[in-house]
Amino acid sequence: MHLPRQLGPLHDLPDTPEAYDAVLADVTEQALARLTAEGSLEHPDADDDIGDTSLGVTSLLALAWQRTRDPRLPAAVHRSLAFHLRERVYTEDNPGYPNLTVRDSGLPYARYVLAAGAHPIGDWPSTVWALLQAVDILDLSDGLVDDGQRTELLELARGYWRWLTEATFFNPQEAGNQAIGCVVGGLMLARHLPPAEATAVRERALALYTERIRAHRVLDRGALLPPEHGGAYDNNYGPISLSFLAQAHRISGAPMFAEDGDALARYIDARLPNGGYDNGGPRYSEQHSAFESVLGLRYFGARIGSDLGRYRGDTRWGRHAVRPDGGVDGHFAWMLVWQIQDDTYWHRTPSTAPARHQLRAGTVSVAFDSRMTPALIETAGTYLLPAAVNRQHGFGPVLDGFVYCRPMGEVRVRDVTSGGLTAKLVTKPVVGRDHVLRHVRSLYVTDGTALWVTVAVERLDGTPYLLAGLPYAADDGDRVRRTAAAEVAAAGALRLTHPERQGADHFDARAEVTQEQAAFALAADPRGYGDPDEGWRHLVSSSAYEAGPAPRAPEHLHVFAVRYGPGGDFTPSFEGDLTVHTEAFTAVIGAEDAHGDPGLTLVAR
Repeated sequence: MHLPRQLGPLHDLPDTPEAYDAVLADVTEQALARLTAEGSLEHPDADDDIGDTSLGVTSLLALAWQRTRDPRLPAAVHRSLAFHLRERVYTEDNPGYPNLTVRDSGLPYARYVLAAGAHPIGDWPSTVWALLQAVDILDLSDGLVDDGQRTELLELARGYWRWLTEATFFNPQEAGNQAIGCVVGGLMLARHLPPAEATAVRERALALYTERIRAHRVLDRGALLPPEHGGAYDNNYGPISLSFLAQAHRISGAPMFAEDGDALARYIDARLPNGGYDNGGPRYSEQHSAFESVLGLRYFGARIGSDLGRYRGDTRWGRHAVRPDGGVDGHFAWMLVWQIQDDTYWHRTPSTAPARHQLRAGTVSVAFDSRMTPALIETAGTYLLPAAVNRQHGFGPVLDGFVYCRPMGEVRVRDVTSGGLTAKLVTKPVVGRDHVLRHVRSLYVTDGTALWVTVAVERLDGTPYLLAGLPYAADDGDRVRRTAAAEVAAAGALRLTHPERQGADHFDARAEVTQEQAAFALAADPRGYGDPDEGWRHLVSSSAYEAGPAPRAPEHLHVFAVRYGPGGDFTPSFEGDLTVHTEAFTAVIGAEDAHGDPGLTLVAR
């Protein structure tokens, strides 16, 4: 079973001028064949996300004309623009829309669903999208759009901006991508306004970003992020926010957009494994955007010097939004316009700078969460997620159903490279059910092919084991498929267990269900509105690798040693407090320095 949206890395899509001309040529032929007598370019099967879509295709035709001067396009642009101005501009309040602050304003907006009162909750982002389509056409209108239509379109864009910022609550869905998109719309609109009005709109847009978005960023894994649908990050919408930040910086030059984009880009780089798989977020746990992410990943990948294009996108949307039959949809067309206009090249090599929340070398990756517990392990093309025991999720020692991975105090991290090896030592204070403070030391070492993990803790009474991950997915060429096994070896007894009980809150890696489906099944609200991350936290148990203690460890310690990925015999040895010998290296975890940070010496064998 393949994960439906975890497809190819986005930097594998050709992005030469010739490739983009081919994309626009395909859009042109589809649009000219679809254009109705009324001038509509909407997909015939579209019923939601529709209020801006014909205008979006019009903007792509305008860009195509600027690049090719195709003589068929001016008439098509005129007819389709007239359709939007005549048929898709609404000035009467949508019945049931809950977010108005001014009734009967008469200002224009775009509808998410055309029928009055059918589903008004999406009107705010639809109007942001329509504003962006409109300002793109204004940018591309020279020599193409007559003065009358251009004046009417400019007045409409003014009205969209005022509806978004005066007649409704700002960012009513708490969606960072929508809010930053609105700011971008204002910044782009300002370039078409008389000087005094332009200054006012620009200042208002920058103030909205500073006061309503930037001031409310959420901390995750050491980074301040624009909140997304109530969460810190969503792996579908987060890279779209990154694209909006790229466009905001391109348009305004304001340093804060570059600074915040750099922070978000480094965060994505740290959470993203070498193979580009990711999951998590308050809306779409495993759903990935595609072309909507390219601008931001490419722009900021170049700025931070890392290969963000490894991010796996939904390549069915590799060039533009499409309907199930593959036909072009104008939704998000503005992002394709900007992507084509931007001349940044993909940065294709990893960053060599150590990152606190990531260990990455060769084909091995470990992404750490805010507690410095692995959120994802990748080796040999296989991805392991944190396993669940008694509603506790993580990697770490387990005794009597309690997982020793949640810190009670500051977590210390040390990064070391030596002889082709890359290592990270994580030391965290942990309190168990007995209220005794213990120090869990976790050493992660990789040669770029395999990953060695050694976990040491003061000796526990009883029979502990190491919770060593839930095998979940594996690379299969250009796609990611479900898996129920990984290549794992351990110094002690190793077993792969599966939940004894059945039900939505017990995840069996052998089942067909995906993590996304399971997470939404546990969420409080329907799919698309619920929080799959919150739902997944209700998981009681899961499949898991469990490793027993190493048989020959120092008397005062329980030591667990696991190797992920290929290799021969695995017979590590341990001595002192603590020296680790394996077939690939010797590591010495030294005494604490004057600041309380432990030492680490690593020697390749």
